[in-house]
Amino acid sequence: MSKIKPYKDSDLGKKEQVTKMFDTISEDYDGLNRVISFGIDVSWRKKVVAMVSEAKPKTILDIATGTGDLAINLAKTNAEKIVGLDISSGMLDIGKTKIKKRGLENTIEMVLGDSENMPFEDNSFDAITVAFGVRNFETLEKGLKEIHRVLKPQGTFVILETSMPTKTPYKQGYNFYTKNILPLIGKIFSKDRSAYKYLCESASVFPFGEALNNILRETGFINVKDFPQTFGVATIYKSSK
Repeated sequence: MSKIKPYKDSDLGKKEQVTKMFDTISEDYDGLNRVISFGIDVSWRKKVVAMVSEAKPKTILDIATGTGDLAINLAKTNAEKIVGLDISSGMLDIGKTKIKKRGLENTIEMVLGDSENMPFEDNSFDAITVAFGVRNFETLEKGLKEIHRVLKPQGTFVILETSMPTKTPYKQGYNFYTKNILPLIGKIFSKDRSAYKYLCESASVFPFGEALNNILRETGFINVKDFPQTFGVATIYKSSK
């Protein structure tokens, strides 16, 4: 995997830098997501919810839950318990406010924790989701093994992550947008200009499609399938244990 430049020039490790970054941009995050994706990310999350719903899970873990967008949508699965895990307290604080406004406190619990060292027992969850979070793992394989550990046998694991279009002209358009337009949007609307530069760079070098499928298989997941979204700018990966 190509080396991603640090979020900022710092002696901190990637995990600490990512935590600091999301704490800083937490108040802007939801609005910027809608602007950056032209609102299409909402439909991607609905597809994730539909895939998870097929398994009729009683317990769901949403890793890198951020401000809780996906966790809140997952309440539509009628799961008895949903846990949202994130390393950023700033993002979780925003999420807790959103959950309270929707009256979902009894269904969704927000937990501060590290996705690579989770405070859960083996085989704890019927379904696990990660939306735009796996590329921020300090060690991808370690994070995936930890997910495999806490997922129940026959459980469902769904990832939603950015990917790179491979066909013309979508590939060229995507490259122009991520290198020129996206950093400009972050510069104008966000408190932290370097955060969106990091997010662009991390997306450009992260494995996608069959490359990520193979990593999932090597980690122990089975029935691995990928579903490219919107010309390939994002991909949904579904697998099981």
